[in-house]
Amino acid sequence: MELDYNKLLLLAGELGYRLMESGAEIYRVEESVHRLLRAYGVEEGEVFAIPNCIIISLTSPQGEPLTQIRRMPAHGTDIYLLEKYNGLCRALCRQAPPFDQALEQLERIGRERLAYPLWVELLAYFLGCGMFTLFYGGTVMDGVCGGLCGVAIGLCLTLTVRLGANLFFRTAAGGASAALAAVALTALGLGHNQDLIIIGALMALVPGIAITNAMRDIMAGDMVAGISKGAEALLIGAAMALGTALALGLIRVFGGG
Repeated sequence: MELDYNKLLLLAGELGYRLMESGAEIYRVEESVHRLLRAYGVEEGEVFAIPNCIIISLTSPQGEPLTQIRRMPAHGTDIYLLEKYNGLCRALCRQAPPFDQALEQLERIGRERLAYPLWVELLAYFLGCGMFTLFYGGTVMDGVCGGLCGVAIGLCLTLTVRLGANLFFRTAAGGASAALAAVALTALGLGHNQDLIIIGALMALVPGIAITNAMRDIMAGDMVAGISKGAEALLIGAAMALGTALALGLIRVFGGG
């Protein structure tokens, strides 16, 4: 049966898009799409990906160039989906099924996405930030206060996401909420080391994945993607510092601490 290059392009573009949306590294996205194209018998396909765009191009046996461009919106990292899509790519490369069947498998994974309730996310913020506060030398009560500041960050991020705020504003607002909560808790006598509480809480905002992916992309030769991710990490760091400093500055101006 003759290969339908338009459907192949659709399948490859959808797989690359979903991998990137799940937080996959650039080299993983490009390699996965290349392998998928070769599994369906296309050796001359080209893939170019950067953090906010993926371009796939191939040429049909009739010499007709086919290209698909997918714009990637702001996204986070979902390890569960990333693992599922990566596993599906490997399965498709081992035994290439009909396109409709492959697309249905993609849709099925998207429908199975795990979504934790808000209370579970807030509990994770509490435990993570509290443990980081203890790690940096805080007391047990400092750890509890750090966890409560983490909860404040989680609530702030949830609210700003629903309002459609951009990444810089979300991070700055999260840093400000953590600083305000830390000052309030220490003023009430619940915490003792305000600086350790703030530092422990801010670890929830540190762009560790962005920094790691930036270094991996640079080492893999994807300089544009690596520099872009590195700039994003620096921007997040600046937003954290700005939000925290602004909150503390306002408190001092108005005589609160």
